[in-house]
Amino acid sequence: MKKLNDSLKYKKVSEMDLLGSFNESLKDEKFKKLVDKVNIPYEKLCKYRSLLEDAACEYDNCLNCKGLLACKNKVKGHAYLPEVEDGNIKFGYKKCNKQKKFDKENAYLENIYSFDIPEAIKTAKIKDIYTEDKNRFKTIKWLDKFIKSYHKNPNQKGLYLSGSFGSGKTYLISATFNELAKEGVKGAIIFWPEFLVHLKSLFGKDDYQANLDKIKRAPLLLIDDIGSEQTTGWSRDEVLCPILQYRMQESLPTFFTSNLSIDLLQQHLATSSGAIEEVKAGRIIERIKQLTDSEDLISKNYRQ
Repeated sequence: MKKLNDSLKYKKVSEMDLLGSFNESLKDEKFKKLVDKVNIPYEKLCKYRSLLEDAACEYDNCLNCKGLLACKNKVKGHAYLPEVEDGNIKFGYKKCNKQKKFDKENAYLENIYSFDIPEAIKTAKIKDIYTEDKNRFKTIKWLDKFIKSYHKNPNQKGLYLSGSFGSGKTYLISATFNELAKEGVKGAIIFWPEFLVHLKSLFGKDDYQANLDKIKRAPLLLIDDIGSEQTTGWSRDEVLCPILQYRMQESLPTFFTSNLSIDLLQQHLATSSGAIEEVKAGRIIERIKQLTDSEDLISKNYRQ
């Protein structure tokens, strides 16, 4: 009986210590502000003092929020907060209203599959396109016409856009895809050199064909920076050719960006000066011409 009494006495002292520490934490305005919103007696809350202190910091950050980019919480756009269910308390991350709004406004981006594409390109917007450069007018006009006519004619030609490094070729086409993605149109934007490396690593695996088919069948496709890859017979004849052949047969809009003109791309695709290689390269070019209009974009380097 003595041992039981000692145990009860120790338990009571421990609870008093917890409550004392809890009351000490209540002197912090941030802590008290959060605790007062939780409809549970202090005697029960005191067991969660440490977690509540973490939550109070995140809650205070939210109350003084200056926007998602300035979010100070551990998980951007979320707050670690307590929640009461059936008189019990549990902790978890909750999405803030600004994050919810951002997700809703950018839900269309899920319609675009991208491979090795920078975030700034993935989120490209028509309204952010720099229009002061007159060299861009012809290309922008072409893309604007494509957007406006797509739903009436989803099987129209795409664009082979060649030109100087950093002139914004990929951004312009990505913004076009994103504009149509808002209307539910799905597309794919792939950085061609790295996609080939990735596809080669999957050779002989189940994922190989699935990855190839995803690109081949996309309603809209941008093959970015074609001509910068190391040409091999495999990449040209076993990857690029089937993609283009399928898309030509199905009349699927296909876009390309390149630092090379179409004529220079043909030279690049001929891996040697042999007549057979030149014929194979020529067949690729003929498919590209069937699939696209051609435009040049010579402008200053916007990446500097």
